[in-house]
Amino acid sequence: MITALNAFLRPILSAPFVRLGTIAVATSVVGNLISEPMVASVSQAATPAKGLEPFIETLPGSVVKVQMIPIPGGTIKIGNEMVTVKPFYIAKTETPWEAFDAFIASGPASKAYDQSAFAPDAIARPSKSYILPDLGIGHNGFPVINVSFTSVEMYGRWMASATKKKYRLPTEAEWELACRAGNNGPWKIDQATAEKSAWFYDTAEDETHAIAKKAPNKFGLYDMLGNVGEWATDLEGKPVLCGPTFNDKLETLNPSVRQRWKPSWQTSDPQIPKSRWWLADGAFCGFRLVCEP
Repeated sequence: MITALNAFLRPILSAPFVRLGTIAVATSVVGNLISEPMVASVSQAATPAKGLEPFIETLPGSVVKVQMIPIPGGTIKIGNEMVTVKPFYIAKTETPWEAFDAFIASGPASKAYDQSAFAPDAIARPSKSYILPDLGIGHNGFPVINVSFTSVEMYGRWMASATKKKYRLPTEAEWELACRAGNNGPWKIDQATAEKSAWFYDTAEDETHAIAKKAPNKFGLYDMLGNVGEWATDLEGKPVLCGPTFNDKLETLNPSVRQRWKPSWQTSDPQIPKSRWWLADGAFCGFRLVCEP
């Protein structure tokens, strides 16, 4: 298991995943996985990430460091489709506020009500939130929450542009492969293991907690089965929130859990139009980046 690295986001695949012989590239947007067998999604054992070593990324214009972990490739079943994933790097933890703060401080904020379309290579920053984005739960060392897919997509573009590396959001196939950490049987997790590895309904007390306080999975990744759900792109390149959150009960702590944006995630936002950057009722929405090698 990898335990000491610092760097956040560096994608590892020019073609994130291959679908049964055809190559499909996702859009550039943006605890202990049980040793017992898990949901039959991974169809073959992952292959070693040959030649890839963990690394630490210092975020542009800051002293914040992110740890990046190499993940071996493999073939995984997403829905009814078999998807082959090449080796890639993924952040060791969910993105903490201090890393997102570095992005926000890197340039001017967007206008609050601007809904104009972005060019494919545009890098825009969130407008100022009308509420405390962290809801007063905790800031440095706590996972980013209440962020829309647009916000995290732009964060990935900023990282890629500033570091000249291929940072982006993971595909759902990459995310689930990393979450499963080599387990390819039916997914099963007991109460004791869940309590050691995840912030979920029984342990979280209805809110997020500081990152990396529970046990990591076999790849050395923290909070993959709880705390916040993590934005990714589905097989069609559309936004999808992967994984369980602090709201989920034991029986739903599964790497195949997915959520799509709903109006209820912004019910309390009084703005018209509602923010494209912040989800006023999305305290369970966070992310971590990947980096292609």
